[in-house]
Amino acid sequence: MSEPVSATATSATATLPENRPHVETHLSIPVEAQPIRIFWVYALSLGAVHLLSLFALVPSLFSVSGLVVLVVTHILFDGLGVSIGYHRLLTHRGFQCPKWLEHLFAILGICTLQDSPARWVAVHRMHHQHSDHQPDPHTPLVTFFWGHVGWLLVVDRRHDSVYHFERYVRDMLHDRFYFAMEKYLGWLWIYIGHAAIITGLGYLFGLWWGMSTAEAGWLALSWLVWGVFLRTVFTLHVTWAVNSVCHMWGYRNYETRDNSRNSWWVALLTFGEGWHNNHHADQRSARHGHKWYEFDMSWLTIRAMERVGLAWDVIGPKPEIQLAIDRGGDDSQVV
Repeated sequence: MSEPVSATATSATATLPENRPHVETHLSIPVEAQPIRIFWVYALSLGAVHLLSLFALVPSLFSVSGLVVLVVTHILFDGLGVSIGYHRLLTHRGFQCPKWLEHLFAILGICTLQDSPARWVAVHRMHHQHSDHQPDPHTPLVTFFWGHVGWLLVVDRRHDSVYHFERYVRDMLHDRFYFAMEKYLGWLWIYIGHAAIITGLGYLFGLWWGMSTAEAGWLALSWLVWGVFLRTVFTLHVTWAVNSVCHMWGYRNYETRDNSRNSWWVALLTFGEGWHNNHHADQRSARHGHKWYEFDMSWLTIRAMERVGLAWDVIGPKPEIQLAIDRGGDDSQVV
Protein backbone atom coordinates (compact mmCIF):
# COMPACT_ATOMS: atom_id res chain seq x y z
CA MET A 1 0.00 0.00 0.00
CA SER A 2 1.28 3.46 -0.81
CA GLU A 3 1.81 6.11 1.83
CA PRO A 4 -1.31 7.70 3.33
CA VAL A 5 -2.55 11.12 2.39
CA SER A 6 -2.01 13.72 5.07
CA ALA A 7 -4.55 16.34 6.02
CA THR A 8 -2.76 18.86 3.84
CA ALA A 9 -1.94 16.77 0.81
CA THR A 10 -3.45 17.49 -2.59
CA SER A 11 -3.44 14.44 -4.82
CA ALA A 12 -5.72 15.51 -7.66
CA THR A 13 -4.46 18.66 -9.29
CA ALA A 14 -6.17 20.42 -12.16
CA THR A 15 -4.60 19.80 -15.55
CA LEU A 16 -5.19 20.72 -19.14
CA PRO A 17 -7.35 18.20 -21.03
CA GLU A 18 -4.53 17.13 -23.33
CA ASN A 19 -2.39 16.26 -20.29
CA ARG A 20 -5.11 14.49 -18.40
CA PRO A 21 -3.99 11.06 -17.19
CA HIS A 22 -6.03 8.13 -18.40
CA VAL A 23 -9.10 7.46 -16.27
CA GLU A 24 -10.63 3.99 -16.42
CA THR A 25 -14.28 3.54 -17.34
CA HIS A 26 -14.70 0.36 -15.31
CA LEU A 27 -12.85 -1.06 -12.32
CA SER A 28 -13.07 -4.24 -10.32
CA ILE A 29 -13.61 -4.30 -6.57
CA PRO A 30 -10.44 -3.30 -4.65
CA VAL A 31 -8.28 -6.29 -3.84
CA GLU A 32 -8.53 -5.50 -0.12
CA ALA A 33 -12.28 -6.16 -0.33
CA GLN A 34 -11.84 -9.52 -2.03
CA PRO A 35 -13.06 -12.16 -1.55
CA ILE A 36 -16.44 -10.65 -0.73
CA ARG A 37 -17.35 -11.03 2.93
CA ILE A 38 -20.38 -9.29 4.41
CA PHE A 39 -19.56 -6.69 7.04
CA TRP A 40 -22.45 -7.74 9.25
CA VAL A 41 -22.20 -4.89 11.74
CA TYR A 42 -22.80 -2.36 8.98
CA ALA A 43 -25.19 -4.46 6.92
CA LEU A 44 -27.48 -5.07 9.90
CA SER A 45 -27.36 -1.53 11.29
CA LEU A 46 -27.98 0.12 7.91
CA GLY A 47 -30.68 -2.40 7.11
CA ALA A 48 -32.36 -1.79 10.46
CA VAL A 49 -32.49 2.01 10.12
CA HIS A 50 -33.90 1.67 6.58
CA LEU A 51 -36.61 -0.70 7.77
CA LEU A 52 -37.47 1.51 10.74
CA SER A 53 -37.74 4.54 8.44
CA LEU A 54 -40.62 2.78 6.65
CA PHE A 55 -42.82 3.57 9.65
CA ALA A 56 -43.00 7.05 8.11
CA LEU A 57 -45.52 5.48 5.71
CA VAL A 58 -47.95 5.06 8.61
CA PRO A 59 -50.28 8.10 8.23
CA SER A 60 -50.90 8.50 11.96
CA LEU A 61 -47.15 8.87 12.58
CA PHE A 62 -46.88 11.95 10.39
CA SER A 63 -46.75 15.30 12.12
CA VAL A 64 -45.83 18.75 10.89
CA SER A 65 -43.48 19.16 13.84
CA GLY A 66 -41.82 15.82 13.00
CA LEU A 67 -41.19 17.06 9.46
CA VAL A 68 -39.73 20.28 10.85
CA VAL A 69 -37.44 18.24 13.10
CA LEU A 70 -36.28 16.26 10.06
CA VAL A 71 -35.31 19.45 8.20
CA VAL A 72 -33.67 21.12 11.20
CA THR A 73 -31.67 18.04 12.20
CA HIS A 74 -30.54 17.47 8.62
CA ILE A 75 -29.17 21.02 8.55
CA LEU A 76 -27.45 20.58 11.92
CA PHE A 77 -26.08 17.07 11.50
CA ASP A 78 -25.29 16.98 7.79
CA GLY A 79 -24.52 20.66 7.22
CA LEU A 80 -22.53 21.45 10.35
CA GLY A 81 -21.57 17.91 11.30
CA VAL A 82 -20.58 16.25 8.03
CA SER A 83 -19.97 18.98 5.47
CA ILE A 84 -18.20 21.46 7.73
CA GLY A 85 -17.01 19.17 10.53
CA TYR A 86 -16.11 15.76 9.12
CA HIS A 87 -15.14 16.99 5.67
CA ARG A 88 -13.80 20.52 5.42
CA LEU A 89 -12.37 20.70 8.95
CA LEU A 90 -11.25 17.22 10.01
CA THR A 91 -10.39 15.65 6.64
CA HIS A 92 -8.80 18.55 4.80
CA ARG A 93 -8.09 21.05 7.58
CA GLY A 94 -9.52 23.83 5.45
CA PHE A 95 -9.79 26.03 8.52
CA GLN A 96 -9.09 26.04 12.24
CA CYS A 97 -11.49 26.63 15.12
CA PRO A 98 -11.61 26.22 18.91
CA LYS A 99 -11.18 22.62 20.00
CA TRP A 100 -14.55 22.61 21.78
CA LEU A 101 -16.24 23.67 18.56
CA GLU A 102 -14.36 21.06 16.53
CA HIS A 103 -15.55 18.37 18.93
CA LEU A 104 -19.10 19.73 18.75
CA PHE A 105 -19.02 19.49 14.95
CA ALA A 106 -17.77 15.91 15.28
CA ILE A 107 -20.60 15.01 17.66
CA LEU A 108 -23.13 16.46 15.22
CA GLY A 109 -21.56 14.39 12.44
CA ILE A 110 -21.82 11.24 14.53
CA CYS A 111 -25.60 11.76 14.69
CA THR A 112 -25.82 10.92 10.97
CA LEU A 113 -24.80 7.26 11.59
CA GLN A 114 -21.83 7.67 9.22
CA ASP A 115 -19.42 6.02 11.63
CA SER A 116 -16.80 7.54 13.89
CA PRO A 117 -15.07 10.77 12.88
CA ALA A 118 -11.70 9.01 12.50
CA ARG A 119 -12.96 6.23 10.23
CA TRP A 120 -14.94 8.67 8.09
CA VAL A 121 -11.86 10.85 7.64
CA ALA A 122 -9.58 7.87 6.96
CA VAL A 123 -11.82 6.50 4.21
CA HIS A 124 -12.18 9.93 2.65
CA ARG A 125 -8.42 10.47 2.60
CA MET A 126 -8.03 7.06 0.95
CA HIS A 127 -10.58 8.15 -1.65
CA HIS A 128 -8.64 11.30 -2.50
CA GLN A 129 -5.37 9.42 -2.68
CA HIS A 130 -6.72 6.93 -5.22
CA SER A 131 -9.83 8.63 -6.63
CA ASP A 132 -11.41 6.54 -9.43
CA HIS A 133 -8.43 4.22 -9.58
CA GLN A 134 -8.25 0.62 -8.42
CA PRO A 135 -7.59 1.21 -4.68
CA ASP A 136 -10.36 3.81 -4.33
CA PRO A 137 -12.61 2.34 -1.59
CA HIS A 138 -15.88 3.56 -3.14
CA THR A 139 -15.55 4.49 -6.79
CA PRO A 140 -18.79 4.00 -8.78
CA LEU A 141 -16.63 2.83 -11.68
CA VAL A 142 -17.04 -0.62 -10.10
CA THR A 143 -20.84 -0.23 -10.17
CA PHE A 144 -23.14 2.59 -9.13
CA PHE A 145 -24.42 0.47 -6.22
CA TRP A 146 -20.87 -0.23 -5.06
CA GLY A 147 -19.94 3.46 -5.04
CA HIS A 148 -23.19 4.44 -3.34
CA VAL A 149 -23.47 1.91 -0.52
CA GLY A 150 -22.14 -1.51 -1.54
CA TRP A 151 -18.61 -0.76 -0.34
CA LEU A 152 -19.96 -0.28 3.20
CA LEU A 153 -21.55 -3.71 3.29
CA VAL A 154 -18.38 -5.74 2.74
CA VAL A 155 -15.17 -6.11 4.68
CA ASP A 156 -12.31 -3.98 3.35
CA ARG A 157 -9.11 -4.92 5.14
CA ARG A 158 -7.83 -1.32 4.99
CA HIS A 159 -10.56 0.23 7.09
CA ASP A 160 -12.46 -2.54 8.89
CA SER A 161 -10.85 -1.58 12.21
CA VAL A 162 -8.89 1.28 13.74
CA TYR A 163 -5.76 -0.88 13.73
CA HIS A 164 -5.81 -0.81 9.92
CA PHE A 165 -6.86 2.78 9.21
CA GLU A 166 -5.04 4.58 12.02
CA ARG A 167 -2.10 5.37 9.72
CA TYR A 168 -4.40 7.71 7.80
CA VAL A 169 -5.62 9.60 10.87
CA ARG A 170 -2.75 9.71 13.32
CA ASP A 171 -3.18 13.47 13.53
CA MET A 172 -6.70 12.90 14.89
CA LEU A 173 -6.07 9.94 17.18
CA HIS A 174 -3.60 11.96 19.24
CA ASP A 175 -6.73 13.73 20.49
CA ARG A 176 -8.25 11.84 23.44
CA PHE A 177 -11.77 12.62 22.24
CA TYR A 178 -11.37 10.86 18.89
CA PHE A 179 -9.40 8.04 20.48
CA ALA A 180 -12.26 7.45 22.94
CA MET A 181 -14.74 7.36 20.06
CA GLU A 182 -12.83 4.37 18.70
CA LYS A 183 -11.82 2.58 21.89
CA TYR A 184 -15.15 2.73 23.69
CA LEU A 185 -17.53 2.89 20.71
CA GLY A 186 -18.42 6.37 21.87
CA TRP A 187 -19.83 7.27 18.47
CA LEU A 188 -22.47 4.53 18.73
CA TRP A 189 -23.62 5.68 22.15
CA ILE A 190 -23.81 9.26 20.94
CA TYR A 191 -26.09 8.19 18.08
CA ILE A 192 -28.34 6.22 20.43
CA GLY A 193 -28.33 9.11 22.91
CA HIS A 194 -29.31 11.70 20.31
CA ALA A 195 -32.24 9.50 19.24
CA ALA A 196 -33.41 9.31 22.87
CA ILE A 197 -33.08 13.09 23.29
CA ILE A 198 -35.12 13.85 20.15
CA THR A 199 -37.81 11.39 21.26
CA GLY A 200 -37.91 12.90 24.73
CA LEU A 201 -38.14 16.42 23.34
CA GLY A 202 -41.07 15.30 21.20
CA TYR A 203 -42.87 14.07 24.30
CA LEU A 204 -42.20 17.30 26.22
CA PHE A 205 -43.29 19.36 23.23
CA GLY A 206 -46.55 17.45 23.11
CA LEU A 207 -47.23 18.09 26.79
CA TRP A 208 -46.36 21.77 26.38
CA TRP A 209 -48.77 21.95 23.44
CA GLY A 210 -51.54 20.72 25.69
CA MET A 211 -51.71 17.10 24.57
CA SER A 212 -52.60 14.20 26.82
CA THR A 213 -49.79 11.88 27.89
CA ALA A 214 -50.92 9.31 25.31
CA GLU A 215 -51.01 11.90 22.53
CA ALA A 216 -47.62 13.27 23.59
CA GLY A 217 -46.23 9.76 23.51
CA TRP A 218 -47.49 9.29 19.95
CA LEU A 219 -45.94 12.63 18.94
CA ALA A 220 -42.65 11.50 20.48
CA LEU A 221 -42.84 8.38 18.32
CA SER A 222 -43.48 10.60 15.29
CA TRP A 223 -40.35 12.61 16.08
CA LEU A 224 -38.37 9.38 16.45
CA VAL A 225 -39.56 8.07 13.07
CA TRP A 226 -39.27 11.34 11.13
CA GLY A 227 -36.54 13.18 13.01
CA VAL A 228 -34.24 10.19 13.55
CA PHE A 229 -34.93 7.16 11.34
CA LEU A 230 -36.17 8.84 8.14
CA ARG A 231 -33.79 11.77 8.51
CA THR A 232 -30.86 9.39 9.01
CA VAL A 233 -31.75 7.50 5.84
CA PHE A 234 -32.20 10.72 3.87
CA THR A 235 -28.90 12.14 5.14
CA LEU A 236 -27.07 8.90 4.40
CA HIS A 237 -28.27 8.75 0.80
CA VAL A 238 -27.58 12.37 -0.10
CA THR A 239 -24.09 12.05 1.40
CA TRP A 240 -23.50 8.79 -0.45
CA ALA A 241 -24.63 10.55 -3.63
CA VAL A 242 -21.44 12.63 -3.46
CA ASN A 243 -19.49 9.37 -3.87
CA SER A 244 -21.72 7.89 -6.56
CA VAL A 245 -23.68 10.53 -8.50
CA CYS A 246 -20.85 13.08 -8.39
CA HIS A 247 -18.45 10.64 -10.02
CA MET A 248 -20.82 9.70 -12.84
CA TRP A 249 -23.11 12.57 -13.86
CA GLY A 250 -22.76 16.33 -13.96
CA TYR A 251 -20.44 18.92 -15.42
CA ARG A 252 -16.74 19.56 -14.96
CA ASN A 253 -15.08 22.92 -14.42
CA TYR A 254 -11.62 21.34 -14.17
CA GLU A 255 -9.81 18.45 -15.75
CA THR A 256 -8.74 16.32 -12.80
CA ARG A 257 -7.16 12.88 -12.50
CA ASP A 258 -10.53 11.30 -11.78
CA ASN A 259 -14.12 11.39 -12.95
CA SER A 260 -15.40 13.91 -10.38
CA ARG A 261 -18.43 15.97 -11.41
CA ASN A 262 -20.48 18.91 -10.17
CA SER A 263 -24.14 18.22 -9.42
CA TRP A 264 -26.41 21.13 -8.48
CA TRP A 265 -29.05 19.05 -6.74
CA VAL A 266 -26.53 17.09 -4.68
CA ALA A 267 -24.90 20.39 -3.74
CA LEU A 268 -28.26 21.79 -2.67
CA LEU A 269 -29.02 18.81 -0.42
CA THR A 270 -25.51 18.58 1.06
CA PHE A 271 -24.77 22.27 1.64
CA GLY A 272 -22.20 22.58 -1.14
CA GLU A 273 -20.61 19.12 -1.20
CA GLY A 274 -22.03 18.43 -4.66
CA TRP A 275 -19.55 20.84 -6.27
CA HIS A 276 -17.33 17.81 -6.25
CA ASN A 277 -15.21 18.46 -9.31
CA ASN A 278 -14.27 21.86 -7.90
CA HIS A 279 -13.31 20.17 -4.65
CA HIS A 280 -11.14 17.54 -6.32
CA ALA A 281 -9.34 20.27 -8.26
CA ASP A 282 -8.50 22.12 -5.02
CA GLN A 283 -8.92 19.78 -2.08
CA ARG A 284 -7.68 21.89 0.82
CA SER A 285 -9.86 24.85 -0.04
CA ALA A 286 -12.84 25.28 2.27
CA ARG A 287 -14.70 26.84 -0.65
CA HIS A 288 -16.34 24.36 -3.04
CA GLY A 289 -18.65 26.57 -5.07
CA HIS A 290 -16.61 28.49 -7.66
CA LYS A 291 -19.01 29.94 -10.21
CA TRP A 292 -21.54 32.58 -9.24
CA TYR A 293 -24.43 30.13 -9.34
CA GLU A 294 -22.65 27.40 -7.35
CA PHE A 295 -24.24 28.10 -3.99
CA ASP A 296 -22.10 26.81 -1.13
CA MET A 297 -23.83 27.17 2.22
CA SER A 298 -20.99 25.55 4.15
CA TRP A 299 -18.49 28.06 2.78
CA LEU A 300 -20.75 30.96 3.72
CA THR A 301 -21.07 29.53 7.22
CA ILE A 302 -17.31 29.17 7.59
CA ARG A 303 -16.82 32.78 6.45
CA ALA A 304 -19.42 33.92 8.98
CA MET A 305 -17.57 31.97 11.69
CA GLU A 306 -14.36 33.68 10.61
CA ARG A 307 -15.92 37.12 10.97
CA VAL A 308 -16.94 36.47 14.58
CA GLY A 309 -13.64 34.86 15.54
CA LEU A 310 -14.78 31.22 15.60
CA ALA A 311 -12.65 30.23 12.58
CA TRP A 312 -9.20 31.24 11.43
CA ASP A 313 -6.53 30.14 8.94
CA VAL A 314 -9.36 29.63 6.45
CA ILE A 315 -7.99 28.11 3.24
CA GLY A 316 -9.42 29.64 0.08
CA PRO A 317 -8.95 28.59 -3.55
CA LYS A 318 -5.47 28.32 -5.04
CA PRO A 319 -4.32 31.52 -6.79
CA GLU A 320 -4.90 30.24 -10.31
CA ILE A 321 -8.39 29.04 -9.42
CA GLN A 322 -9.18 32.24 -7.53
CA LEU A 323 -8.16 34.17 -10.66
CA ALA A 324 -10.74 32.25 -12.67
CA ILE A 325 -13.37 32.90 -9.99
CA ASP A 326 -12.55 36.62 -10.07
CA ARG A 327 -13.02 36.57 -13.84
CA GLY A 328 -16.51 35.21 -13.37
CA GLY A 329 -15.73 31.51 -13.26
CA ASP A 330 -15.91 31.05 -17.01
CA ASP A 331 -12.42 29.62 -17.45
CA SER A 332 -12.93 25.86 -17.18
CA GLN A 333 -9.34 24.81 -17.92
CA VAL A 334 -7.41 26.23 -14.99
CA VAL A 335 -4.06 24.57 -14.28
